[in-house]
Amino acid sequence: MFIRLLMLGKTRRPEIRALLDDYARRIRRFAELEMQELRQDSPAALRRLELTAGATVVLLDAGGKQFSSEQFARWLGGCRDRGARELAFLCGAAGGFPDALARRASVKMSLSPLTFSHELARAMLAEQIYRAFALLAGHPYPK
Repeated sequence: MFIRLLMLGKTRRPEIRALLDDYARRIRRFAELEMQELRQDSPAALRRLELTAGATVVLLDAGGKQFSSEQFARWLGGCRDRGARELAFLCGAAGGFPDALARRASVKMSLSPLTFSHELARAMLAEQIYRAFALLAGHPYPK
C-alpha cells in the first residue's frame, strides 16, 4: 500500500517537523509513504498535483467522519485488504484545501471536534496512521 500525505504549506516548527519525520519512519515499516508539502499560494503547483486514478482520497475536514483509533485501524485495514493501492490524505492549511481538490475526496475525516493548528494536525494524522498499522500488526505500541 502506498500512502501520500499532501499538505498545504510548510511545517515550520522544528519540534513538529521532528514528530512528523519520526512517525513517517515508523509508517514506512508497514507501507510506502510520501509526504509532499505544497505551496498554498501557488495555483500552478496545485494544478500540477496529480492524484492517481483509483486512489482513495481522504480530506481532513472539521465536518468529516470521526473515528476512534480502533475504527480508523479497521478502516485502514479494510482498504489494504480490498487491495487499495494508494491512500492520499489531503491536509490543508488554515483555510483548508481548494474546492477543486477537496471535491476529489471520497472520504472526509475529522481528527477531533477540537480545533488544532494545521501543523499539529499533520503530526496527529501521521501518529494515527502509524497507530492503525501497529494495531493491525498486534504491536504493543497502542496500549
